[in-house]
Amino acid sequence: MSQPLIGISTYQEEARWGVWTLPAALVPAGYPKLVQRSGGLPALLPPGDPDSAAATVARLDGLVIAGGADVQPSRYGAEPHPKTGPPALDRDAWELALIEAALAGGVPLLGICRGLQLLNVVLGGTLVQHLDGHAGPPGVFGRHDIKPVPGTLLGRTLPEPVSVPTYHHQAVDRLGRGLLASAYAEDGTIEALELPEAYGFTLAVQWHPEAGDDTRVMDALVAAARRSAHIIEA
Repeated sequence: MSQPLIGISTYQEEARWGVWTLPAALVPAGYPKLVQRSGGLPALLPPGDPDSAAATVARLDGLVIAGGADVQPSRYGAEPHPKTGPPALDRDAWELALIEAALAGGVPLLGICRGLQLLNVVLGGTLVQHLDGHAGPPGVFGRHDIKPVPGTLLGRTLPEPVSVPTYHHQAVDRLGRGLLASAYAEDGTIEALELPEAYGFTLAVQWHPEAGDDTRVMDALVAAARRSAHIIEA
């Protein structure tokens, strides 16, 4: 059986291994492992020229936009909050271009944490720049329950409330064009977004499935990528 090719966005950081300390294209190993567990073939996408995003996405069967740094507030017409982190300008430009290319080309898309926020921004939405209670101590995932909205893509993927690993201090404020909120936390925070299925598979979650054991969200992306690429499952 051919495996659908799933691109995963990465980011550039200085990293140390062996005798080396060099800039590296990074993403936590949980992302490609989750793609593999769901039957996909992961391909890591280092930040590049946004003008090449469409050509990159055209080679993929599905796309994951990974979690990470805060989105630059000027992208959604806001001034920085005192607790908003430093901008990752190259990453913002690259990942926004990847999302736009996936939407234009009908490539199945899954946003995770920052990926959800970027999807909302691409479609004209705004963000809450700081909220409490959705992360553990620095570098430690917290957990809380989310409640899927029945009848949505996410509601069919996760038909019951579920406890999820979470680490974020920003969230959706005003919804972007055409987006549906498809899960909420107990405090009312939007925990998932999607486009109507007439537009193809476009789903984003505010939590971190790569940090847990539940593969269902990634299973749904890989299944959509397989259908989009006309790959027959054995």
